[in-house]
Amino acid sequence: MRAAWYEKVGDAKDVLQVGQIDDPTPDSNEVLISVKTSGINPSDVKIRAGARGELQFSRVIPHSDGAGTIIDVGKDVDPKRIGERVWIWNAAYGRPNGTCAELIALPEEQAIVMNDDIGFEAGACLGIPASTAYYGIFANGSVANKTLMITGGAGAVGFYGIQLAKWAGANVISTVSNEEKAKIAKDAGADLILNYKEDDVVNSVLEYTKGDGVDRVLEVEFGGNIPINQNIVKLNGTIAAYASATVMEPTLPFYNLMFKGIKINTFLIYSISKETRKMVTDGISKALNENAISHLIASAFSLDRVIDAHHAVENNNNIGNIIINI
Repeated sequence: MRAAWYEKVGDAKDVLQVGQIDDPTPDSNEVLISVKTSGINPSDVKIRAGARGELQFSRVIPHSDGAGTIIDVGKDVDPKRIGERVWIWNAAYGRPNGTCAELIALPEEQAIVMNDDIGFEAGACLGIPASTAYYGIFANGSVANKTLMITGGAGAVGFYGIQLAKWAGANVISTVSNEEKAKIAKDAGADLILNYKEDDVVNSVLEYTKGDGVDRVLEVEFGGNIPINQNIVKLNGTIAAYASATVMEPTLPFYNLMFKGIKINTFLIYSISKETRKMVTDGISKALNENAISHLIASAFSLDRVIDAHHAVENNNNIGNIIINI
């Protein structure tokens, strides 16, 4: 099969290779998937660059997200699964072989059925961006009739988060950094959109909520936004945070948070529990089947241009997900 891989960490142009390697075969409880699309996330390029340490394996096929069709099954897997269109999660998490290849064998529970009307490009966005959004929105219970703040509403996670929250009956406030991103957040369904570079976010939120504040925050920049969130989250509200790139070691205003009973839920979507994973995948499947979410694809590259695709993710000039068409 054709695949992209690397055998050492470093710049994409120095370490990524594309060529022929042996086809995988499915072990017991595994399925073999003909991969159609491979989704690239920031974590994929950071691992390849060495930001997460040295390689765990002698050769790594990158990317945890993807979509394709099951073409074979291993022992103890129902052969009726052959022919299913599926999206994939955690393909490269703790494993040497991710989705940036024509074929992948992985445990059958990591291949989630999707209907024929859902494109493979969309399927490549569900394992990390949509799943992160779903967990962050729903891990602390129903959001019906609640008010949520979703930071970075035009980002891959925020865009899904707005849609999922509106689908579930929430009122949504979102922050963005410019007019182009404001339009994306509006198209996703946000009720109030604030430019965090220009607007007084705290006063605007409190005015909009008549002084009540928000029930929950889906947070892309935990450390940088503590000064805002400590003032806008309601009593016993929750901050669900999945990143803190600007302020990586924040100082917490403990008593301000404690006296309001604010819960902090930090999470990594790769390592949620088995039970929680089922909640997430079932929820995403329901949202897809009810046409509750659309998908924001920034760019699609061929396998031969995987280096360009990695650089595009690193440059962070794209709005939306970047995928590889296999």
